[in-house]
Amino acid sequence: MTGRPTLAVVGATGVVGEVILRMLSQRADIWGEIRLLASPRSAGRKLAVRGAEVEVAALSEEAFDGVDIAMFDVPDEVSARWAPIAAAKGVVVVDGSAVFRMDPEVPLVVPEVNPHAVRVRPRGIVAGPHCTTLSTIVALGALHAEFGLRELVVSSYQAVSGAGRAGVQTLREQLSLVAGTELGTGPGDLRRAVGDRTGPFPEPVALNVVPWAGEPREDGWSSDELALRDETRKILGLPRLPVAVTCVRVPVVTGHALTVHAGFENEVTVDRAREILATAPGVVLYDNPAAGEFPTPADVVGTDPTWVGRVRRALDDPTALELFVCADNLRKGAALNTTQIAELVAAEFS
Repeated sequence: MTGRPTLAVVGATGVVGEVILRMLSQRADIWGEIRLLASPRSAGRKLAVRGAEVEVAALSEEAFDGVDIAMFDVPDEVSARWAPIAAAKGVVVVDGSAVFRMDPEVPLVVPEVNPHAVRVRPRGIVAGPHCTTLSTIVALGALHAEFGLRELVVSSYQAVSGAGRAGVQTLREQLSLVAGTELGTGPGDLRRAVGDRTGPFPEPVALNVVPWAGEPREDGWSSDELALRDETRKILGLPRLPVAVTCVRVPVVTGHALTVHAGFENEVTVDRAREILATAPGVVLYDNPAAGEFPTPADVVGTDPTWVGRVRRALDDPTALELFVCADNLRKGAALNTTQIAELVAAEFS
């Protein structure tokens, strides 16, 4: 195969789709035609791509005629229906939904960690992980390659944009409601003030943290928690890795953060860990607490890397490290990883 492949962006008008379009203008221009696809209600809109206005077309079977690669960032039910249709027409689908991630015939790819996996795609589909997994897996992959990961304990602090536009709108509305008040000083006062205006969250998120992200699963676990466990195992090729996760929603617009306790097969040193992280692709080490230097969502929003700070050896286990990790959940957590995978596939056309 030769030439510049034709790309379709499915879900171009969504939150992540908008970021993908900006990235296509900022990264190397390797594409031929770029088509923008979305729901029928968005058809006819014009969006800027690589300095040109491109009209959005309605998602249809015919829209994939002549397309080589399609990046999907759409709800699960849309991917479940349309990704196999595109793949049946010979399109390589790069899907950001949860539908195919654990399918044994679909590779789950993070280009900094397992780029080789992209070439084996029996169903013609390549999946990217959940945004919470992507916020930490690049750093974990680098450490695993050196020390051998044997267990993982994670708490996430997830931004509201992980719940889409509705999540962001809900937080902003609640912040307007509580600004200049004494709310948050008495039991239940915040809940009474917010009422049923909690949006996609079970509790108020302004002035609060909500220990839940995702959908209910068995035994009290959430879908986000199980996703981080299952996806980490698949990406690193560690099917029996013990993983404990608690996912928490926090009043941050964009930028997931995680505390990570990572146990390894061999004894670790902070100096070696810092050296690995400082040189790992897609990772920035920002770690000088004495000078007030450690990553926060407010610092990393709008950037591509995974930022790592608070690197310590566990007090009671010489084979374990403690880390604090931050990443923009709309960029590396979604749009960037999808774009990087598509670029790996595009290289097969040259």
